[in-house]
Amino acid sequence: MIQTKVLHYFDHNATTPVCKEVLQSLPEFAQAWGNPSSIHWGGRQPKNILRDARKAVAEMVNASPLEIIFTSGGSEANNTVLKGLLEYYQTAQFLTPEQRKRTHFMSSEVEHPSVMKTMQHLKDMGARVDFIPVNRQGQIDMKFYEEHLSEETALVSVMFANNETGTLFPIKEMAEMAHKKGALFHTDAVQAFGKVPVDLRALNVDFASFSGHKFYSVKGTGVLYAKKGNNVTPLIHGGAQERHRRGGTENTLGIGALGVVAKRAPMIAEKAEALAALRDHMEARILSEISEVTVTAGESPRLPNTSSLVLKGADGETMLMSLDIKGYAVSTGAACSSGNPEPSPVLLAMGLTRAEAQNSLRVSLGWDSTLEQVDAFVDTLKTVVDRLRSLNDDKGETCHV
Repeated sequence: MIQTKVLHYFDHNATTPVCKEVLQSLPEFAQAWGNPSSIHWGGRQPKNILRDARKAVAEMVNASPLEIIFTSGGSEANNTVLKGLLEYYQTAQFLTPEQRKRTHFMSSEVEHPSVMKTMQHLKDMGARVDFIPVNRQGQIDMKFYEEHLSEETALVSVMFANNETGTLFPIKEMAEMAHKKGALFHTDAVQAFGKVPVDLRALNVDFASFSGHKFYSVKGTGVLYAKKGNNVTPLIHGGAQERHRRGGTENTLGIGALGVVAKRAPMIAEKAEALAALRDHMEARILSEISEVTVTAGESPRLPNTSSLVLKGADGETMLMSLDIKGYAVSTGAACSSGNPEPSPVLLAMGLTRAEAQNSLRVSLGWDSTLEQVDAFVDTLKTVVDRLRSLNDDKGETCHV
């Protein structure tokens, strides 16, 4: 008799499984096939779905429904803010000369590629960009940040939580500092969405980005929060959708699904506490039972579900593939065998060596992760690491570039 391999998913920072509440709601949303912009009967049900979802998302993050712009995901939301604000400052006719001087943008060195690459595009378009360094624990260099903020700064964009290490950044403090210089503040909160409570009013940010598939919803739907009174040039021009801020017929199915998961917000704090306990248990076992292991950014405030590990003498991608064969889905910042010769830019920016970055593994737990699964994973990881280290000892080498 053939035994079916048991699968365990520990890569929730990459994406999350679609929750049962969404799966149960999708047939109803699919029946609402009309265009939400239509004023006849065909548009009424989808229009109601959009309205209810907008209200639910706004309540989840403590914002006004009118401040919620639905997008295709976090990357589009990030691009809309960064490109749209630069274009706004370059083209708006009624700006003062002082406002037109605001061509300076700031971000951290460990942002998601949708921010890092867009910042490079802004440089190509004539903007001045500074990247704020981080230390070995992934913490922002606040002295550098303060020294480089100026009356010419248009926008600061710093993520709420890092997707690889889980490091949480002092968003409220940084936003206050930016506002004192007259600059706006954007946070890529994609990784925080559904993992920790997010209160945009308390944070006092001007823009924030979210993505539904990071919080048990379907892919293809995200959110841009734009605080009332803040303007950006739309990334997608077209019809009057999203109050003229994002053209294109709305994704009723995805937006409706996002509204469903937003109603799970009251569970987030309790789930975060349980996940933190589970993550800490896992790390304690790994540190005590496997030699020469470091928890990256372990001394910093982190997302409760995220653990970034450096296991000396064990190549990250080889670990990933070995664990995959045994039914465990994890990820790694290393790319030693993937055709990309460079290890994780995030880990390198934090000061890790190339060898350390290539020996990294990221484990990100989810709401359905259990103690039994975590203990079984640690037992399997021990076996995998022991085997890889013994092979390296036999060969006298490790994966390197």
